[in-house]
Amino acid sequence: MAHTNGNAGVAPGAFNPQPLLQLDPWLGPDMPNITKRYEHFLKWKSTIQDTEHGYDQFSQGWHKFGLNLNKDGSITYREWAPSAKEASLIGEFNNWDRNSHKMVRDMFGVWSITLPPVNGGPAIPHDSKIKISMVSPSGERIDRLPAWITRVTQDLSVSPAYDARFWNPSQKYTFKHPRPPKPTDMRIYEAHVGISTSEPKVGTYKEFEVGVLPRIRDLGYNTIQLMAIQEHPYYASFGYQVTSLFAASSRYGTPEDLKSVIDTAHSMGLTVLLDVVHSHASKNVLDGLNEFDGTDHQYFHAGPKGRHELWDSRLYNYGSHEVLRFLMSNLRFYMDEYMFDGFRFDGVTSMMYTHHGMGTGFSGGYHEYFGPDVDEEAVVYLMLANDMLHSIYPNVTTIAEDVSGMPTLCLSTNIGGIGFDYRLSMAIPDMWIKLLKEKQDDEWDMGNIVHTLVNRRHGEKSVAYAESHDQALVGDKTLAFWLMDKEMYTNMSDLSPMTPVIERGLSLHKIIRMIVHALGGEAYLNFEGNEFGHPEWLDFPRAGNNNSFHYARRQWNVVDDVLLRYKYLNEFDKAMNWLEEKYHWLSSPQAYVSLKHEVDKVIVFERAGLLWIFNFHPTQSFADYRVGVDTPGKYKVILSSDEKKFGGFDRIDVNGEYFTTPMSWNNRANWVQVYVPLRTCLVLGLN
Repeated sequence: MAHTNGNAGVAPGAFNPQPLLQLDPWLGPDMPNITKRYEHFLKWKSTIQDTEHGYDQFSQGWHKFGLNLNKDGSITYREWAPSAKEASLIGEFNNWDRNSHKMVRDMFGVWSITLPPVNGGPAIPHDSKIKISMVSPSGERIDRLPAWITRVTQDLSVSPAYDARFWNPSQKYTFKHPRPPKPTDMRIYEAHVGISTSEPKVGTYKEFEVGVLPRIRDLGYNTIQLMAIQEHPYYASFGYQVTSLFAASSRYGTPEDLKSVIDTAHSMGLTVLLDVVHSHASKNVLDGLNEFDGTDHQYFHAGPKGRHELWDSRLYNYGSHEVLRFLMSNLRFYMDEYMFDGFRFDGVTSMMYTHHGMGTGFSGGYHEYFGPDVDEEAVVYLMLANDMLHSIYPNVTTIAEDVSGMPTLCLSTNIGGIGFDYRLSMAIPDMWIKLLKEKQDDEWDMGNIVHTLVNRRHGEKSVAYAESHDQALVGDKTLAFWLMDKEMYTNMSDLSPMTPVIERGLSLHKIIRMIVHALGGEAYLNFEGNEFGHPEWLDFPRAGNNNSFHYARRQWNVVDDVLLRYKYLNEFDKAMNWLEEKYHWLSSPQAYVSLKHEVDKVIVFERAGLLWIFNFHPTQSFADYRVGVDTPGKYKVILSSDEKKFGGFDRIDVNGEYFTTPMSWNNRANWVQVYVPLRTCLVLGLN
């Protein structure tokens, strides 16, 4: 049965602009472009309904294409290769004979063959190598990996190119645990399986399941965002040069191992998102989609339009029926076969604009979002993908990696939005790095910090983060490194004196993360290791570092060492998350900021019934500091970054009581007086 979400049957031209205009009246002049985009979306949706019976069948392409085992033991293989002159299935099962298993082409350019059972079992043995051999339009014989293949492996001692394998294990993985409820307050732990071991090697799914999942749960995160899962030949690409979209990376283990990770995460109440790469693809020919049928325009645009010069990769043709089937089925595949709970879409800015965001600084002018630079086909693909996912899986979560600030990105497709649940607030980490690189502590602008944290589109949710994997990569620095790199290797032991550098670093690391968590968005994200101030950057094995794994790992040993100060940052991260779990500020309305004091370097705001006080001053503590609060009563300390267990000095009495005085202060109905030491944050709640 086809699934719909309310748009079916809406005729082109019936678009109602009022819901969007109520959220943002400034969209008025651009309604013709938004209407055109919406009609384009409805036209595709209608086409899918008419030709494929709706999203449900259309997006289950892997059951039709690729290699499928039938109930009678036969194997059917189908491949879309419209420009190929002939095609054969070859492999170890037929000694790579190009003449024994010829395929037949239909009117749509789909080649197929069915192999009857052999000796009562499948004709192709489990885990044996296969390829499709074709004759290109020019008459050249070309061998390719099946586009829909679900298992590819790499033997670097032979070649960097992948081998495709027919994956048909006798023991199918059975999921034991249901998906957890969709979190209303997403606390996301961004993780990479390969770097998740302390040893200098590629970590495995099993090691991640046993060693890292319990850490994530105990820290209070409720969502994991898994990176570099779709197969990519070059480990150092961080997973962003994908060759086989349906194959989970074999360098970490088997498909069953990944399913076990997700199942175990679900048993812990953790939601699992996939970092999906539909923005571009590897230009590899031998083991990728590039020139698959001998042309450069099958999955991708021909010529320069189909090439991303900066990323040295290929760009999909989102206006193609079969490319839409391929990409939308890819999303369904990971939802159904692996039980992922949603996606973080990589490179959305690159997709939505013909300039791909290169050499462009977005000023916020609406002409940048709805003018000739917008790639309407790509935007419509994102609308279709989100519409399909949210109609079939009501609890799915989708996040857009977009630096441009595209309006309507996180509004429902029902009202003409692009349909994402969240966007990444990419300006926030840039602000902190800029401050640490270019400003002295006493030059920090409180107004600018607050503006950057609260500057998000009304009605559209965002994921706030102080730093992600982008800041951890070699060539950049993590916040901990910016703050303490001069002494991280010498003065992080409790056996050594607390130096001014380490004191400043620990203090600012905590309050930067706290203010981002509390003020910055409707979800929060952290990259693994950064919660405890990981001491080194991230650098994958490559020619430039003699293929070393030294920096392609996470040094859990330093946070587990009770003598080292990394444990304090880890404990504070845990306290932040579990406090959010109790008070739910991420799903609460945006904060009311009552104070941004440039001389005192103090920021005060209320959110979710809590009163937050931040003192960023490098030298000045304040006794009996008066702050405004709307709700009267007796307040107590809920969290202080100055507690000993967080590496502080216990200057704040956590058992103290604070009584409000009914007198207006900073536009609030009451005031309360507090002691706020330098570089600390204080969270008060009603007792």
